[in-house]
Amino acid sequence: MSIRVTVFAFLAVAAALIAGCGTGSNPSPAPGEMRLYSASGRSATPIQHVVLMIQENRSFNDFFATYPGTDGTTTGQAEPDPSCSPPIDGGSIALTEMPLDLSLDMNHTWRTGYSIAYDAGKMDGFDKIQFNGTAADECSVPYQYTNPAQIAPYWTLASEYALAEHLFTTQGSGSFIAHQDLIRGGTIVEPKEAMVDDPTCGDCWWGCNASPGTITHLITEANEFIPKGPFPCSNKFQDAYPTLRDLLDAKKVSWKYYVPPSSQIDGKLWSAFDLVYPVRYGPEWKANISSPETNILSDVQHGKLPAMSWVIPEGANSDHPDTMLDHKYVDNGPEWIATVVNAIGESSYWDSTAIIIVWDDWGGFYDNKGGKLGKYAGPGERVPAIIVSPFARAGYISTTTYQFGSILKYIEQNWDLGSLKTTDKTSASIIDCFNYKQSPIQFQPITSSLGKSYFMHEKHSYQPPDTDW
Repeated sequence: MSIRVTVFAFLAVAAALIAGCGTGSNPSPAPGEMRLYSASGRSATPIQHVVLMIQENRSFNDFFATYPGTDGTTTGQAEPDPSCSPPIDGGSIALTEMPLDLSLDMNHTWRTGYSIAYDAGKMDGFDKIQFNGTAADECSVPYQYTNPAQIAPYWTLASEYALAEHLFTTQGSGSFIAHQDLIRGGTIVEPKEAMVDDPTCGDCWWGCNASPGTITHLITEANEFIPKGPFPCSNKFQDAYPTLRDLLDAKKVSWKYYVPPSSQIDGKLWSAFDLVYPVRYGPEWKANISSPETNILSDVQHGKLPAMSWVIPEGANSDHPDTMLDHKYVDNGPEWIATVVNAIGESSYWDSTAIIIVWDDWGGFYDNKGGKLGKYAGPGERVPAIIVSPFARAGYISTTTYQFGSILKYIEQNWDLGSLKTTDKTSASIIDCFNYKQSPIQFQPITSSLGKSYFMHEKHSYQPPDTDW
């Protein structure tokens, strides 16, 4: 039996297990809907639109441990830890199947998290990581994976399109760094020194409008941690800090960064471009930073989708653990992704679009694959990536080793933008997940328990997708 048939057989059962599951309500495209291309930024490939959807804090193994044909696992490796209850003897440890909507957020910094879990590439130190702000080891908590029935839309997308099983974060750090890497491919800000982990302030913006006295942390080329770095704004960095925005603008390729609305003290990760001075204090802050994030649904409906889109979810829709809505833990991430994919798939944009779904960091979850540690605390842990397009290789599981720079390289090559010369220069492109010569895949709506109407009318929390500090 083929992998794809096996996955569909599983999903048929999974769909029956999800209470209230039904087709999302996504209207047909409006009459006369048109595609919007940049005047001089049309690609030579069939892909005229790239939509990069950035979810939160999940390792590859957490979501795809039992996905057929991948190198996931339900058995991990741990170091001996007698302080745990019961004590952990070390060696093999069984992973526990857990629900999607978790009530606990784990430590996923570089300095006190991934550097310990990595353990010289043995990937057995997860039990020795201490919970944030405590002296208690996390013990067996990281050794878990998500019930596949609760992420059925992700498995459906992976089986119908392409799944990258060896995508590693650019750095073994948290969401602040990851969001920078997804617009730039690296965080070098001083000669041979890059930002790592989170800025020092708690309830404040993480960017050019951070509280006075806020500083970043640094990691050297040789992976030495430096506790004091510059203020988190690109005009305070010694090194130049170009992003994809610079390359897109130079070629007149249209772009938007879709983000939820935020309050002054809870801005944090709403926009990676908050750290980029010429965007934060220039006309693009209003023209290109689009809020709320559901504007992407409206733009698709009204023929205003830009060539390049980044999409940041509302916290309850981000897959981030320990997220509450109406006094209960919730994770509507799979439904949010399905809704945006359905909106594009049922519009005239479908035949010219690539949707890249990625999770920004490892979230503290166990994974059995570690990249060879290089410079600047990278690469980090594996995270999932699903490539959805009429030109994606259907049912393909890519074993190519990627970093976030691989996504950037694909975008750069698609519009002949040139290179940022960060990890985009050294990473393999995700191009092997596509086949531009194949007959385009006819879109089939993704089954979801929620649809466009729910997300368009959802009350915004004004909380960041990631509240790590």
